[in-house]
Amino acid sequence: MADVRIVEDDLSGEDIQALVALHLAGMHASSPACKVHALPVASLRAPGVTFYAARVGDAVAGMGAIKQLDPKHGELKSMRVAPEWLGQGVGEAMLLHLLAVARARGYARVSLETGRGPAFDPALGLYRKHGFVSCDAFADYVVDDFSQCLTLAL
Repeated sequence: MADVRIVEDDLSGEDIQALVALHLAGMHASSPACKVHALPVASLRAPGVTFYAARVGDAVAGMGAIKQLDPKHGELKSMRVAPEWLGQGVGEAMLLHLLAVARARGYARVSLETGRGPAFDPALGLYRKHGFVSCDAFADYVVDDFSQCLTLAL
């Protein structure tokens, strides 16, 4: 995809806050309430979390964040593409950006938790395309019939 700019973002803009709200609503619609691990704006501003917006021109096209779990392990959070940009490479551009950030920080691996089912299949395909494999639970997650964890050694 041409002209995607990925920039660190402070989450102050209405457009990015709307995409975070859309993401949270989507996670609540597709997940059991106790399995929604998506972060609201305040948590995306927490120490140890770096948030990025993908923009095409002035439009917000996607978002993603990386959270430091320890000096060698990062977690991908809040990956989402705005509906009008789906299928245009924005998600892949964000994933590649976050992996580059992880490598620059010296992480040995990055991991993520996600759900199961049709709502999660496109993201799972993207992660697997880039080498992510299933792994045991990490941090405070629990792998079960709904939640799954993936990791990528860097």
